[in-house]
Formats: sequence, structure tokens, C-alpha cells
Amino acid sequence: MGNHMLIYNTLARKKEEFVPAVPGKVRMYVCGPTVYDAAHMGHARSAVVFDVVFRHLMSKGWDVLYVRNFTDVDDKIIRRAQETGVESREVAERYIREFHEDMDALGVLRPSREPRATEHIQEIIQLVQSLLEKGSAYVVDGDVYFRVRAFSGYGKLSGRKLEDMEAGARVEVDKRKEDPFDFALWKASKPGEPNWESPWSPGRPGWHIECSAMGHSHLGVTFDIHGGGQDLIFPHHENEIAQSEAAFGKTFVRFWVHNGFVNIDQEKMSKSLGNFRTIRDVLSEHHPETIRMFLLSKHYRSPVDFTPEAMAEAGGALERIYACLKRIQEAVGPGDGDGDDWPARFVQAMDDDFNTAGALGITFEAVRQANRLLDEDPKKHAAELSGIRAAVAGMGKTLGLFGEDPEAFFQAASQKAVQDKGLDPEEIEMQIELRNQARKNRDFALADTIRDQLAQKGVILQDAQGKTTWKLA
Repeated sequence: MGNHMLIYNTLARKKEEFVPAVPGKVRMYVCGPTVYDAAHMGHARSAVVFDVVFRHLMSKGWDVLYVRNFTDVDDKIIRRAQETGVESREVAERYIREFHEDMDALGVLRPSREPRATEHIQEIIQLVQSLLEKGSAYVVDGDVYFRVRAFSGYGKLSGRKLEDMEAGARVEVDKRKEDPFDFALWKASKPGEPNWESPWSPGRPGWHIECSAMGHSHLGVTFDIHGGGQDLIFPHHENEIAQSEAAFGKTFVRFWVHNGFVNIDQEKMSKSLGNFRTIRDVLSEHHPETIRMFLLSKHYRSPVDFTPEAMAEAGGALERIYACLKRIQEAVGPGDGDGDDWPARFVQAMDDDFNTAGALGITFEAVRQANRLLDEDPKKHAAELSGIRAAVAGMGKTLGLFGEDPEAFFQAASQKAVQDKGLDPEEIEMQIELRNQARKNRDFALADTIRDQLAQKGVILQDAQGKTTWKLA
């Protein structure tokens, strides 16, 4: 195995060689959703990107412990509960269930563990306690704050310096805090809000401390990879580093990995702009693998622009690959051949900071080669064609693509297209039957009228070997 694997480390601002701290084992934590609403395309991107990271690390024979949390207690959840008149817990349960349904539909593997903040209240309290003992935190009226100035490394992940930030600071001034940048580790609860007993007040944890406590309790003091969306670098991940390293005096995370944004028609997707696309909504319009193809066709650190054109392109690319697999299936039947050097080149692209765009390029090259051989002489090239099929399947396994039987893929696609056009397949079959009768009766005028009527609806008839089949124009 040419095992030089490079990962862009946000902390170092460059690609660095990745070797797990414990040989053969990778420990990875990714920030999951705050479950107060339907998951959107931003969640889909982070989930699919880290799903592929997980799959690729496993394909290298490493034992990967992948933890992705649920933030199931938070101001937004409490607000949603108050608006809808149900318990916070019910709000969280509902959206956790929906998130799982969306992820399963997108072919995202379940992480090894999916801890919830509310299951780790004791660990959170212990962590806050140790920060207080070290002088890194202080209590005000039952709230506990982290003392940012007590941690000399503050700003090392985002590259922000406290002095520069003060000049343009837009931090709400809370007179009770020693410093405007200090952040809450524990919040005393207001009446009617969910709360847990603590040495300081009945209250709930701050958002940042939840992830530190879950990370440490499942993966140890220092772990290999911490991932999430770019928007989490500051303040969330910066604060996680500060509180974890202040508490344990050791490196918290070796590699910080961040995925880029999803824009909608070149605008940042946001609730305020109302250009918010939920996963559920997009799944109703597109094949799940088309969504994955779209998300993986750009490097994970670059922004992706979600547009109808981009989705059509991803759908077309997916169809090209399935069409080739279908041709191979028809030409050479089942069986495996030698995959040539495609898999090795694929791994090389993925080992270079998970370059899925490059890896997909290699898949398309393999498909182009297969189509050439199919045009030339499928029987003569049967072994190589079987090899390409095996290689594409293997590459697809890492990307979570090309997992369906090609025949079934096209059948489902044509059924969806038929539904989208509001056509009824049974009705079409009846028309074909009528036309066949008319032709038998030598009533060619009627037969032609039926053909023309179907053509106007976008249904094309094909007569071959005494049989009539139909397809959409």
C-alpha cells in the first residue's frame, strides 16, 4: 500500500501526512445537527463528506471509531418546543428520527456511535468542575463562564487574535462577564426550561462544552480527527479547543477537517433568505445517488453551488456510469476480471486530502475505456470489461455510489419520469394494445392516430421483433 495519506489540517493551514496516533485505529468525531428542524443541504454535505472519509479510512484496513453527536438540548430546541407546545425532548426525538430517515435515504452509513448531549450531563459537569478548579472558569449567578484570556492558545484554529477582534467586536455586552469573549459552560435555567441539577444551579450545558465532553468520553483526551462545517471553526471549535486543552493540558485533536458551504444559486443558504432546501424536499426530486454525485463532484473544502443545472449534470453523469454497467452486463454477463490500475489510481486521489472530484474523474475514465471496448468487440475484451465493472463497483463502495443493479436503476428512473409527466403506464399499455388491434385489422389510420396522440404526450413507440415497447422522448 502506497500509504502516504495527506489531510488538510485547518489548524496547520496546510496538508499534513496522516498516520493514526494508535497504529491501525482511527478515532474521529464530527459535529452532528442541533435537532430542532428538518435537516437541510448543508447537513447533507457534511454527512456525505464525512461518510466518504469514514468509508475511505475503513477501506485502508483501519479500525475506525466514528462518533457523530446530536445536540439535543439547546436554545433553538427550547424555543421550538415553546412555539409548538410540546416538550423539548419530543422536539429532539422527532428530528433525530427524521434525520436518520434522511441519512438512510442518502446512503450515509450510521457512525459507530451517536451520543446525545443529554446522555452526558455528568461528564459535562465534571469537565466544568475541573475548569473551575484550574482557574479557567468562574461562576456568576449560577452561570459558569470560560475565561478566554486564561488560555494563551485562543484563536489558533481560526487565526483570530483577541486584540484584533475587540476593534470590530460585535459581541453582546454582558456586564456580568469579566470579558466580552468569555463563553457559557453552564446556563442557569429560566422557569419552564429543561434543567439538570449541578453544583452551580439547576440548568443546562452550553453548546461548546457538550462536544468536548462527548468527544473525550468516547475517544479519549486526544483523538485523530475532528470534523464539521466551515461555519463551526469560530467560535464552536475554537472554544472546544480552549476548554479541552485548558482542562487536560494536552492536545485535544490532531487534525481539524472542515467542509465548505452549500450555496443556492450563488447565494449562501440561510433561513433569513428563505432559500433553504431541506434534504427531504431534494430527495423528492432527485435520486439519492444524484445528490451524492453532486456533493462529491467538488472538493470537500470548496463551496458547492446547488442549482438545477448542477443537479441535471450530476444526474447525467450518474446515468452515464449506469448505462455503461448495463452494457457490460448485457455483453459479458456476470463474472469478475482484473481491475487493471484503476483502483490504485482511485486510492491515490482519495489519499490526497479525500479528492473525490479527482477520484470520480478516474471512474469516468474507466467508463470511457469500457465503452470503447464495448464498441470494438465485447467478446474479445470480456475479461477487461469484467475488470472495469469490478473496479467501478469498488470505487463506488467508497463513494457510496453505483450500488444499484443497472437494470433496476433505469426502470426506476423511467417510472419516476413517467410519474413526473403525470402519465399512467397502464393507460399507455392499453393504447398500445388498441394500436396493435388496429394494425391487425389493417386500420392504419387509427394506428397512426394512437401513435401521434402518445407522441404528443412525449411517449415514443418502438416496433421491433413483433413487439412494441415505449420510452419517453
